Amino acid sequence: MRRRVRRVYIGRHLMVKGEYVDAILKGEKRATIRLGIVIPKFREIILHGGGKVIGKAVIEEVKHKRVKDLTDNDAIADGFSSRHELMRELIRCYPGIRKSDYVTIIRFKLVEKATEGREDTMYMGFSPVDIARIAMRYSLPIGEGERQILELVSRTGSIRRAAQELGGLEKRRMIRRVLRKVVKLLAERGIIRAPLEGRNEEASGPLMNR
Repeated sequence: MRRRVRRVYIGRHLMVKGEYVDAILKGEKRATIRLGIVIPKFREIILHGGGKVIGKAVIEEVKHKRVKDLTDNDAIADGFSSRHELMRELIRCYPGIRKSDYVTIIRFKLVEKATEGREDTMYMGFSPVDIARIAMRYSLPIGEGERQILELVSRTGSIRRAAQELGGLEKRRMIRRVLRKVVKLLAERGIIRAPLEGRNEEASGPLMNR
């Protein structure tokens, strides 16, 4: 009997296991293979691993194929030395996986590491939009009004446009205050770390984790 193919959509965040973070930072892991048909909604994503932000990445390619059709090249892109090693990991992550099951290969390029930037910048090297999106991903002790402001910054893509929707440019100060608060909370929890190059303030920009 055929098993139903599961379809999953992913947004602006892609989670991986903490054990894969170093391989991603070194460029050894340039893909992730997920069970089922996974459909990214956005090309630019934020990578997370081990409870922290790894950085920003651009999705370069998405392929769907059956497990039996996976190749050594697929395995190498995913940070493994061979298809055999990849299969062992897939079986560990997805008990009961079959050769006929579909998987999705998401190839990505890490374009900005979370460890690059400057600690003295207001948002630790991230853009305000990135900070808003990261903060919404984690359970931070903030009020509902503050969360709504983060959602607005994420949706509009800039502090300026968010302020205009709130009633005027004078609202930018309030928005920045909320962003500074969540930056502090994210840093205290080790979710973000100070990066070596700063960025312009107004720049904008679950599954088994593998």
